[in-house]
Amino acid sequence: MLFDLGRRDEIRDYYDVITVGGGPAALGAAVYAKRAGLSVLVVEKTVEGGQLNLTTYIDNYLGFPSIEGQELARKMKEHAQLLGAEFLGTQVQELILNEGERIVKTEDGQSISAGVVMIATGAEPKKLQVPGEERFTAKGISYCATCDGYFFRDRDVAVIGGGDTAINDALYLTKIARSVTVVHRRDKLRAVKILQDKAFANQKIKFEFNKIVESFQGDNKLQEIVLKDTVTGDLKRLKVDGVFIAIGLRPNSDLVKGLVQTDENGYIVTDEWMQTSLPRVYAIGDVRKKSVRQIITAVSDGAIAAIHAAENYFS
Repeated sequence: MLFDLGRRDEIRDYYDVITVGGGPAALGAAVYAKRAGLSVLVVEKTVEGGQLNLTTYIDNYLGFPSIEGQELARKMKEHAQLLGAEFLGTQVQELILNEGERIVKTEDGQSISAGVVMIATGAEPKKLQVPGEERFTAKGISYCATCDGYFFRDRDVAVIGGGDTAINDALYLTKIARSVTVVHRRDKLRAVKILQDKAFANQKIKFEFNKIVESFQGDNKLQEIVLKDTVTGDLKRLKVDGVFIAIGLRPNSDLVKGLVQTDENGYIVTDEWMQTSLPRVYAIGDVRKKSVRQIITAVSDGAIAAIHAAENYFS
């Protein structure tokens, strides 16, 4: 179930808090800001809930032993709406951020002022940057197993990566594909033990350790991967119908490049209260520099930022 986005004629010229992005961090901030009596606008270019909407089942969010990603996203948005948070579905084109003003400019020409801006733009999947990747994207290569897994029913697929996301994807794909091969550049997985145990116990999953992708090959669609052994240098061809790349994330911080401090990878640097290098500008969720990127920590980021803002800028 997707959500109705805010209409343009509902939007005012000023809000105490504007979140740029509408994932769990933004919705957590919206709930806590509204509880503090602040006006809140959540601006999201696609659909509120962010990457929750691309996750089939979630089993590690407190209070929900098993829940569909879209259902959790819906519940989060409904909670924020119930408290009076407003929503606008559009792309943020530019941010004017300084000590004197904070203005959010949208692609449809709106300029909305804020007492506080919270950057909650998240992160997107990294690419391998190898020959054939761009050519076969959407022609056998995907970055979202829950989005595109259905198209590979009873086919042979591969997952590139060895972390939590990769192994989650592999386990999910075993319900659809005929076989799943996990390709990992190291000699052991990086995923948490419970996921590793599940993967090793699943007879549909095979492993290619100490392998990196040299190239993707095929005619009009992907047909095979050329793998290189990181120890011996030997090449191996793996016949597949589909590949799902899950090697990490790139922060969506281009909007604030040069405006706030970022690290060498582009993640926004914050203090313990989620404040950036600019007063009244916060970064929450996957876009900020942090050690753990989970739904529960994203919501926590939003709550901490909203509480700090309410107590320091609106009291």
